[in-house]
Amino acid sequence: MGRHSELDIGLVVSAHGRHVMVETPEGERVQCHLRGKKLECVVGDRVRWQASGDEGVVEQVEPRRNLLMRQDEWRTKSFAANIDQVLMLVAGEPMFSESQLSRALIAAESAGIPVRVLLNKAELPQADAARERLQPYRAMGVEVLEASLKTRPEESRALLTPLLQDAATLVLGPSGTGKSTLVNLLVQDAQAQVGDISQALNSGRHTTTTTRWYWLDPALRRGALIDSPGFQEFGLRQIPADELPMLMPDLRAHVPECRFYNCTHRHEPGCGVRAAVERGDIAASRYRIYGEIREELERTKW
Repeated sequence: MGRHSELDIGLVVSAHGRHVMVETPEGERVQCHLRGKKLECVVGDRVRWQASGDEGVVEQVEPRRNLLMRQDEWRTKSFAANIDQVLMLVAGEPMFSESQLSRALIAAESAGIPVRVLLNKAELPQADAARERLQPYRAMGVEVLEASLKTRPEESRALLTPLLQDAATLVLGPSGTGKSTLVNLLVQDAQAQVGDISQALNSGRHTTTTTRWYWLDPALRRGALIDSPGFQEFGLRQIPADELPMLMPDLRAHVPECRFYNCTHRHEPGCGVRAAVERGDIAASRYRIYGEIREELERTKW
C-alpha cells in the first residue's frame, strides 16, 4: 500500500507559493505547506496530506486529469488542474481580443477540456460587432451563449446553472466582461467563501491575486467555479509548433488538402490551408493569429 495510502485526501481550493488551502471531504479548510522543494500544487489538485499542529503538510499530489498553464513574459506557470470545462466571458464593450480567445481555445484543446463562450452584455448595441467577430468560432463548432448578467440576472442564472452545476468550471474573461458579476450571481456566499481563505492566511493581500475554487452549493459541495483574477494569458509554450494547426479546428479541416505532409501553411505551394483562407473558408483574422502564435512557438524555447 505504501506510506501515503493512510494519509487524508483533500482538495486544493487556493494556492500561493509554498502555502495552499486544503479542503477535507467534510468541507473543513486547513492551511498546509508543501513537503519538499519539488512538490507543486495548484487549485483543483487532489492531494494527500497530514495534520501537523494547527496546520497540515501536503505529502503527495494525486495524478492530474489535466493541467492548465499561464505565462507572462518570463515564465510559464501551472495554475489549475482537473478542470471539467472552461467558460470564457467576452463582450462588445470592452471589445474582446480575438487573440486572447484563440489562445484560450488552443490551450483548452491541447489539454482536452471543452470550452463554452459566453457573450455577456448581449443587450448593448456593441454586442452586434462582437457577434460578427464570433462568427468564425461558431462556424468551427464552438458553443456561444448569450446573457445579460447584470440587467437580466434571473434569466442568466436559469441559462447557466444547468450547464455548470455538476462540473468544475474555470471562468475566464478580461476585466470589464462581468466575471465577478457571474461569480456573485451563481455562487452562494461568494464573499464569505473568499473571507474564509483570506482570514486563514491572516491577510487580505492574497485576495486579489489568488486563483480560487468556489462551490456553487457549499452545503452539497456540488459544482464549482474556479476564478483567476485578471486575465490569464495562457501558456502555449509546451505545444510543439507543428502541432498548432491540429489544435485549431478551422485550420485542421483543411490540412489534409496540403500537398506536403509537413506543410507549415505559410509559403509552401499547394497549401490547402492558405487556399481556404483565400476562398474565405478560414477567417483572415484566424490565419493571422495562427502566424503570430506559430512564430512564438518556433522561437528559442526558454
